[in-house]
Amino acid sequence: MKKLKGFRHFFHAFKWSVDGLISAFRGESAFRQELILAGLLIPLGLYLGNGGVEKTLLVFPVLLLLVVELINTAIESVVDRIGTEKHELSKRAKDIGSAAVFLSVILLLIMWTVILTY
Repeated sequence: MKKLKGFRHFFHAFKWSVDGLISAFRGESAFRQELILAGLLIPLGLYLGNGGVEKTLLVFPVLLLLVVELINTAIESVVDRIGTEKHELSKRAKDIGSAAVFLSVILLLIMWTVILTY
């Protein structure tokens, strides 16, 4: 396949990104739930934050959670593509991806709690 350059590459990369978001939305209930959460928390964070720094610190972990969930979904898809048999490395990869999502939720909770209570 011919390597894309310049604007054509940007256009195709944008399309592939949109395809990925659509795929995650259709195939992952966790991503849909987190997207609903983001739809609630982002406007709330922009409203509750005092100044640009606080607003950013409230919105950032919400977006980070979505990013980490997308990466976790990609890991799970690759592992499932390789095979359906149980394997310790497959379990480990999926568990580590899940742990990354969990830590993102903890980060979100800590940042919101600290910013809104002090």
